[in-house]
Amino acid sequence: MKSLKILLAVLLLTVAGAQAQTPDTPPDVLIKSVTNEVLDIIRKDKEIQSGNSQKAIELIDAKVLPHFNFLHMTQLALGRNWRSANAEQRKSLSDEFRTLLVNTYSKALTEYKNQAIEFKPFRMKAGDTEAKVTAQITQPGARPIPLNYYLEKLPQGWEVYDIEVDGISLVVNYRDSFADQVRNGGVDGLIKSLQAKNRVVAAGAKK
Repeated sequence: MKSLKILLAVLLLTVAGAQAQTPDTPPDVLIKSVTNEVLDIIRKDKEIQSGNSQKAIELIDAKVLPHFNFLHMTQLALGRNWRSANAEQRKSLSDEFRTLLVNTYSKALTEYKNQAIEFKPFRMKAGDTEAKVTAQITQPGARPIPLNYYLEKLPQGWEVYDIEVDGISLVVNYRDSFADQVRNGGVDGLIKSLQAKNRVVAAGAKK
């Protein structure tokens, strides 16, 4: 799980430099055009490498969040329990889930070393509103790890709603634990649980 968190932290930042995208920017271009640039920034940032989780959080918060659809991600993570949440609860869940991902994976980002991402040929039909960008993560002395980005076309452009690493979906990875918490304490119980986790993780990142 530790290595998965590191890889997902890297993946969260591979779209960090895409602020200049337009609604017509293809999904593979959106992902690929910034990967090398952002990974180069990470490799050169001595503060992040030395363990400055707060700086990593600020970097993700400023550059990554606009390119992820956290409402859709939260819906997928909750599964059928999403239907039992009202509009206010859905917003709270989305906000807390976003914070949980940013806080958790920004800390893992400080342990990033020399993983690289190689992209596979991309195919998409004209008019498609969903796309999958396929790649693999390479590491010295280890087997390549399959990687999929799932994106959807919105009025403002393409946004990521899930990342799959070695067959493990980022959002589905949380589904069982979210279901247990909803079963035990309802939707409000899940919100309180996420809020508590975020306070703990945030406090640790500031140390």
